[in-house]
Amino acid sequence: MDWKKRLAGRIPPELGREIDIFETEIGLRKQGKIDEKVFAETRLRRGVYGQRYDSGQRSDGAKTQTLAYPSGELTKGPSTLWDAPGMQRIKIPYGGLNAEQLEVLADLAEEYADGILHVTTRQDIQLHYVHIEDTPSLFRRLAAVGITTREACGNTVRNVTACPLAGICRDETFDVTPYAKACSRFLLGHKDTQNFGRKFKVAFSGCAEHPCGLAMMHDVGCVARTRVVDGREKRGFEFYVGGGLGAVPYPAKLFDAFLPEEELLPVAQAISRVFARMGEKKNRNTARLKFLVNKLGLDEFRKVVLEERRSLPADPAWTGFLAELHATDEKPLRPARPANGQARPEGFDAWLQSNVYRQRQPGYAAAQATLPLGDFTARQARALADLCRRQSGNPVRLTVEQNVLFRWVSEDELPAFYADLRAMGLGEAGAGSIVDVTACPGTDTCKLGISSSRGLAAELRQRLATRNASMDEAVRGLKIKVSGCFNSCGQHHVSDLGFYGVSRKKGSYTVPHFQVLVGGKFQENAGAYGLAIIAIPSKRIPEVVDRLTLGFLEGRAKQETFHAWVTRIGKAKVRAMLEDLAEVPPPEVDRSFYSDWRDPREYSVGDMGVGECAGEVVSSLEFDLAAAERETFEAQLALEEGRASRAAEQALGAMLTAARGLVATQLPDVAGRDRIVREFRDRFVETRLFWDPFAGGRFGAFLFKAVEAPPDPAPDAVRRLIEESQLFVEAAHSCRLRMSQQGMRA
Repeated sequence: MDWKKRLAGRIPPELGREIDIFETEIGLRKQGKIDEKVFAETRLRRGVYGQRYDSGQRSDGAKTQTLAYPSGELTKGPSTLWDAPGMQRIKIPYGGLNAEQLEVLADLAEEYADGILHVTTRQDIQLHYVHIEDTPSLFRRLAAVGITTREACGNTVRNVTACPLAGICRDETFDVTPYAKACSRFLLGHKDTQNFGRKFKVAFSGCAEHPCGLAMMHDVGCVARTRVVDGREKRGFEFYVGGGLGAVPYPAKLFDAFLPEEELLPVAQAISRVFARMGEKKNRNTARLKFLVNKLGLDEFRKVVLEERRSLPADPAWTGFLAELHATDEKPLRPARPANGQARPEGFDAWLQSNVYRQRQPGYAAAQATLPLGDFTARQARALADLCRRQSGNPVRLTVEQNVLFRWVSEDELPAFYADLRAMGLGEAGAGSIVDVTACPGTDTCKLGISSSRGLAAELRQRLATRNASMDEAVRGLKIKVSGCFNSCGQHHVSDLGFYGVSRKKGSYTVPHFQVLVGGKFQENAGAYGLAIIAIPSKRIPEVVDRLTLGFLEGRAKQETFHAWVTRIGKAKVRAMLEDLAEVPPPEVDRSFYSDWRDPREYSVGDMGVGECAGEVVSSLEFDLAAAERETFEAQLALEEGRASRAAEQALGAMLTAARGLVATQLPDVAGRDRIVREFRDRFVETRLFWDPFAGGRFGAFLFKAVEAPPDPAPDAVRRLIEESQLFVEAAHSCRLRMSQQGMRA
């Protein structure tokens, strides 16, 4: 093959050997000589995933294979990666890609995938519909241009992310690029990072006020800082640990207000060793670093880590990169020139306002190519590579908002740059605005998807784009993020308007819904997390956006942010604005509610048999689940009012109400907390009726944990308890659906 000749001798020997070993392991697995569980972790550490297949259409219109996974649960389809292609994740440290790498990725997308490259919220690239037998060749071609998929998934250090404006930001303390690169290289494959119970994520930000690095939602978050020591300015980091989103988000905690730059890597190594030794291994659901920090307490965790740091043998790699910090510096391709009144193409002014950032280097700008839903084609990737060579000569940066950022574009070349983007179909305005909706893959390809996050995001994007030109600036700056399930891959917790997929029963039908979250903050490196306030049918989410944005415009004080407005008026008033939208019309009135966005099929039909199948009878369980939802919301209100103890009681009460409702379907007269918990454990958890295969049964454990130990009255702990209570109630809804599908009384 041509690529073999072209790339011969360019594959680093150590990467080449690893790929050879993986290729051998593929052969051994096909022969049954490697256990599937062992091989699963092996392939995941190479970024090789299984993926979902669907009998409808992807949200971008591309047809998929005829294998159905209704309601987010596997019912039929490929049982192993040998039966059907999967997904390949590719690590792009700090999002940096040069022109040659873009071209190779374009070739791989065409030859091994469906021709689409997807940018993730962690600055990775994903290819879908890749056959596992093709992955060794794919890995070799990536390795030859300096890219690895090693540890793109699995219980490892994931892609190290960083602000895409690093080095050109007007507000940064210093360029974090060389530190992110050094951290990525040092931890990749390190012997002390190979025995984690779960994944480990690191992020770098050049400043505290902007969200580009999102340091507060990572296992390790590093915010650039300087300090004068002995009359000299010294670099370091405001160093955070134990953050993370997922089903129950934890804000990171301040480990050190100023960690000197020379301590960055040894402390990261010490944390890795402590996490590997003391972190949870048996229960994956509590195996992230955030749970260890919470269990030990920050002070004890810091003490253990610093003791570990003192015991480490010196490693020259800790500080070797500090002598070469300028190795990642970028230089412009040509001198900067002002625009000088050049003719502006149609649409240029709107694009200039939203997609262009004036660099701290006079005369230069950074410009974003907007990727709807984070996708671009192989043809577009090649065009971007050509533009990269002609316009800036420097690597592009992938952004956490799923776009591509070009740097070092001379201001006089911006009109021509925009025209080139328009010609390749990537010249839309609105990057980073309310129009630029972030979404995870959802039901398109993810096995965990419940509702169509990409379908909803595409619909919102289309509707909002038509109003972008006349939109108030306060609304234009809002963030919308959508996840297909509770796991927050779409980062719904840190947006102004967040949504995650759930389902609800309407008679014998299952209806796609989204939980609505408010109270999140994208600024200040993900400075606050939102909470779910109400579940709304998927087809009415655009109305939710309209009502909340209009309410914000009409009710905000001068210069008040959306987060501040929500905080001031309270979640009760926000929920009241939406409550009528929660109603689902009967199918004979409007059948559109019973299918998901961009999917013409009926979402799901669960035949409940005689009696309740027509939906005329409301069961006691429905009343109990509604009451449990109300109690979780009342817990939020109590927390808002500063009554943390009361909020904790209500959150626990909501779980007990939902559990009692489920138990009552089998034991009508159950009463008393201990009896409810015991019967719930025996009848629902032990029998796995109350068991989400993707959550590993952890939602049932939320109730047992809260009952066995008095809830911590600290606000952060109570907030997590409310999150857990919401997830428990969602799991009760899923349990009711499962019982209905099995013909049980629900």
